[in-house]
Amino acid sequence: MKDRRISVALLLPSLVGIILFLIFPVVQLVLPVIFGVKSNETYFSFLKATYNQQIIFRTIGIAFVTTLGLLVLAFPFAFWIAHQRMKVRKLLSLVILFPMLTNAVVRNFAWILILGRNGLVNTLLMDLHIVHQPVRILYTNTAIVIGLIYLFFPVMVTMLIDPIVSLDQSIDEAAAMSGAGPLTRFFKITLPQLTTSLLTGSILVFAGAMTAYTTPQLLGGNSSLVLSTLLYQQSMTLGDWRAASIVALTLILIALASLSITKVITKRISGGNEV
Repeated sequence: MKDRRISVALLLPSLVGIILFLIFPVVQLVLPVIFGVKSNETYFSFLKATYNQQIIFRTIGIAFVTTLGLLVLAFPFAFWIAHQRMKVRKLLSLVILFPMLTNAVVRNFAWILILGRNGLVNTLLMDLHIVHQPVRILYTNTAIVIGLIYLFFPVMVTMLIDPIVSLDQSIDEAAAMSGAGPLTRFFKITLPQLTTSLLTGSILVFAGAMTAYTTPQLLGGNSSLVLSTLLYQQSMTLGDWRAASIVALTLILIALASLSITKVITKRISGGNEV
């Protein structure tokens, strides 16, 4: 009984902090939207507006493309790092995390210089005679995706390195002795063991890309609004806190839906692997 009281006493400050700084703000945000005057009409009118629908689909699309791009780019890189010697692996892991030590605004301003009309990319394309005039990359969805991939690349790689290192190599060796080729071993043995880690990394990246503000604001501008920049616009620029609450609730619902879908997929894959 005494140990239990001590445990409760130790957990109490954290519990109070979670209630005050996490649960209470969300409840305060959601209640006016749900129980306010004509709340249903206001929320559904927000969803029915073509302009808002474009922003919602743009946000989901950018998050999806960012997640897919990171799976394609980060997984091979993490696989390569995981198969290096311990010292090299630690050094490369530190190098990957280095960009996260710099300010997000500074990183995005660097991309503005690279993707701008007279930036490095357009200069290179024109010097190679691929294009005859500068291509508009900055302040587009493409620029946002590039910035988000750069932002979350260290996160995805870091999440995948340890699971790859922990793979049971004996199964792969047994399959190789049985005559299975490299591709067969990868898709039938290696990939199923990493499914949970890939899904976890994907949902973190998807949720992060959905709610990111600095990168879409600086690289997308007002021509490529997403839900996070729309939320800032409604609250800080227009002072419409009710509309901002609706945007925030939409972000929360999309995040919860993506988590639920990922949970169902993970359960089905785990059940299939057990069989």
